Amino acid sequence: MGLRQVFAALALAAFAAAAPAQDYPAKPIRLIVPFPPGGGTDIAARTVANKLSETLRWTFVVENKPGAGGNLGVEQAVKSPPDGYTLVIGQTSNLAINPALYAKLPYDPLKDLSPIALIVSAPVALVVAANSPYKSLGDLLAAARRDPGAVTFASPGNGTVSHLAGELLQRASGVKFTHVPYKGAAQAMTDLLGGQVQSFMSSVPSALAQIRGGRLRAIAVTSAKRAAEMPEVPAIAESGYAGFDATTWYGLLAPAGTPAAVIKRLNAEVNRVLEMPEVRQRLAAEGGEVLGGSPEGFASLLRADHAKWGRIVKESGAKVD
Repeated sequence: MGLRQVFAALALAAFAAAAPAQDYPAKPIRLIVPFPPGGGTDIAARTVANKLSETLRWTFVVENKPGAGGNLGVEQAVKSPPDGYTLVIGQTSNLAINPALYAKLPYDPLKDLSPIALIVSAPVALVVAANSPYKSLGDLLAAARRDPGAVTFASPGNGTVSHLAGELLQRASGVKFTHVPYKGAAQAMTDLLGGQVQSFMSSVPSALAQIRGGRLRAIAVTSAKRAAEMPEVPAIAESGYAGFDATTWYGLLAPAGTPAAVIKRLNAEVNRVLEMPEVRQRLAAEGGEVLGGSPEGFASLLRADHAKWGRIVKESGAKVD
C-alpha cells in the first residue's frame, strides 16, 4: 500500500470514528434512573437531562426503574445496545458498594459500563421528624444505648450509602439500631413524617426541602465537614467520631462498548450544562457539590471507591436483609 492509500485509509477511519458523534442523537435517548422519583439520583438525572433538552433540543425519556438496591436499573442498562441511546445514572451504592454487598451481581461496574461524567456529590443527612424528642445526635444515640434495637433508622435501600452510613455509625458509637430499608427515598420520608420510623439516613437532596419547610430536623451529616447548605448541622466527625466520612456521588454512564466519539460528545455537553449558573444553583440548593470532569476521572474514582466501599462492607458486617 502506497502512502496515498495509507493516508486515505486513516482519513476514512477518522471519519468513521467521528460520524457517530456528528449524527448523534438521531432519536430519543433513554435515561434509566435506578431508583424511584424524588430521591437524590432522580433529581440529579432530571436536572441535567432537562437542561440538555432545553439547550440542544435533544429528547430524553427518563425511566425510573427501582429495585434490588439500584441493581435492576443498572442491569437493564448494561444489557442494552451500546449505541448511546440508553444511558444510566449510577451512584456510589449500586456501582461501588453493591459488588461487595451482593453475593451475585448481574453486572460488573468496572467492565460493563463506560463512565461519561460525574454530576454531583452530596453527604447523607441523619434526620428526624420536627416533633421528635431527639434534638441532637447525642439524644438519638443515648436512646439507642438505653434500649438496643428500639430506635429505627430508615434508608432508601439495602446497600445504599445511607444504609452503610447507619451501619458505620452503629459500629463507631457501639449502639444498636434497627434498619428499615425502603425502595427509594420517597416512601421512607413519608413514613418518617408519619411516625412509622424514628430516623432516616437520607441524601441531602431528598431531605432538604422538608428540612427548610420545618417538617424535619437534621441532627447530623455524614461528610467530613459540615454541608454548605446546612452549616448549622454538625458533622458526625466533629461529634466525637473523628474520621467519619460517608458521601455519595451521582454520574452518567453508558453500556460498555458505546462508541468513544459518543462518550466524548456526551461528556462535553454534560460538562457544559454543569457550568451553567442555573444548573449549579439548582444542584447546590439540593445540598450537592457539582463535579463534572472527564470520563477517565470518573473511571478512576469508580475504581477507588469500589475498593474503599468493599473494605467498609466487609468491616461493618453489613448484609442484604
